[in-house]
Amino acid sequence: MAGEPSFFELGVADPERGRVFYGGLFDWALEAGPTGRGFSIGTGGVPGGLHGGDAGASPYLFFRVDDLDAAVARVRRLGGSVQDLGEEDAESVARFGRFALCRDDQGSSFGLHEPPHEG
Repeated sequence: MAGEPSFFELGVADPERGRVFYGGLFDWALEAGPTGRGFSIGTGGVPGGLHGGDAGASPYLFFRVDDLDAAVARVRRLGGSVQDLGEEDAESVARFGRFALCRDDQGSSFGLHEPPHEG
C-alpha cells in the first residue's frame, strides 16, 4: 500500500562510529551496504540505512510508492521539488529499491521509496 513509512535513513559524519553508537543504543543489526559507504539497518520493523559524510543531519523518513517515476512527477505537478533521486546501481536497487529526496510545496523535506520488486 502506498503512503506508509517504508524506510528511514540516518546521516552521520563517520559511518563506523554511527554503527557502533546506534547498534549499541538500540541493539540494531547493521550490515555493510552494497556500495561500501554505509550500513543497512535491521530493526525488526521498518528497515533503514546509515550513511557517512552528513554530520548533524536529521533522520530521513521515506514513504512507500509503487512507481517512483510517477510519484516524482506528481510531486512536481503539485508544486513540490525533487532534490535527489538517489543511486541507481543495480545491486542497490535490487536489495533496497529506489529512493528520492523531495520537498513539498512549502519546503518541508520528505522521501519517497519504491521497494525492490519481488520475483
